[in-house]
Amino acid sequence: MAMRVQVVDHPLVAHKLTQLRRVETTSNVFRQLTKELVTLLSYEASGSIATESVEITTPVASTVGTKLASPTPLVVPILRAGLGMLEGMTAMIPTAEVGFLGMARNEQTLDIITYAERLPDDLTGRHVFVLDPMLATGGTLAEAIRFLKNANAEKITCICILAAPEGIERLREGVGEIDAELYLAAIDERLDERAYIVPGLGDAGDRLYGLAE
Repeated sequence: MAMRVQVVDHPLVAHKLTQLRRVETTSNVFRQLTKELVTLLSYEASGSIATESVEITTPVASTVGTKLASPTPLVVPILRAGLGMLEGMTAMIPTAEVGFLGMARNEQTLDIITYAERLPDDLTGRHVFVLDPMLATGGTLAEAIRFLKNANAEKITCICILAAPEGIERLREGVGEIDAELYLAAIDERLDERAYIVPGLGDAGDRLYGLAE
């Protein structure tokens, strides 16, 4: 298998992304738009989530319905900007468990280091949803996917708001034959010399929280 990429083509996604991009959008509005946009993306991204039959009783009769299969899905935001996507995802799958990964680039070696991790020890059988707003160079997300696969994750679905073509290509190379999928609101033009996505929306972490890196 290889990385599968899906751009969610929907009028509401396009509309909310346009508002998110605007330089005049304030942090509180940015956070709300991110929640709404991620809820839409997660609806599409969860289409292959495992289910099982369950017998229930309605006010009228007994019937067979559907419920999410065990083990429960795991949602993993990449710190810190991925936290801004968490509420939108858990609004769609409120029974999901939440883990955390903190990853950063070592400026000397350029390697990705994991500085924070709060996950179950064994992810066997788990469908893991990874949240990271911007897929720029692709290094962090590729490392996160490898990390989760090494913990025996059954399926890995990544949700990003934007991606650069360079980042998608590096991600494909970085994950190799690992079975993973990527859902996006849009693929933008390119990366600039600072590795910012163009036209992009700026630094997602700063726009969510109003703090300098």
